[in-house]
Amino acid sequence: MTEWHPIKQLQQTYHRFTWLTGESWGLGFLDARINILLAISLDFCGDPIPHYSCELPLFPLSCSDVSTNFTVLLGSSLLCGLGTYVLSIYSHTLTLSTIPSISSFSGRSKIFSTYSSHLTVVLLFYGAAFLSYFIPNSGSPLEFITSLQGSVVIPSVDSLIYTLKSNEVKVAKRRTFRKYIQYFR
Repeated sequence: MTEWHPIKQLQQTYHRFTWLTGESWGLGFLDARINILLAISLDFCGDPIPHYSCELPLFPLSCSDVSTNFTVLLGSSLLCGLGTYVLSIYSHTLTLSTIPSISSFSGRSKIFSTYSSHLTVVLLFYGAAFLSYFIPNSGSPLEFITSLQGSVVIPSVDSLIYTLKSNEVKVAKRRTFRKYIQYFR
């Protein structure tokens, strides 16, 4: 019979979590530092930047050669973007494959409800990233809207989506809806 040591298991999980968090932050700072150091060396002679997010719109405003900057930014975007996308698909596939193995219907229903909220937010995030990075620059207001979507709209909608799945919020919505229905009768 094997022994179960919850404290030791918690310490190992905490150590692993701390290591993964530090590694992801470190790689993010390294990626940003490389791109910023390359952008500092550019000479600019254009108009003000008409965007909220100013990574790619910097290049047309530069008077100097941006081929190195573009190559490094493209490489880091593909590595970070596609790397996280592949890991996210793998993680979601594992999660979806475990849902049918849950025996109770209420357990499956609860997990699927929570998971569908999470999946909605993830798809919104990747959709916004795809729109802002892979659609060519055209100077249209749509570019400004997509840059705001990834940094302002999705974090706001994220909390709203999770809140609407809460049982207390569902009960409060039904109660409020019944009150308003009484006024129209």
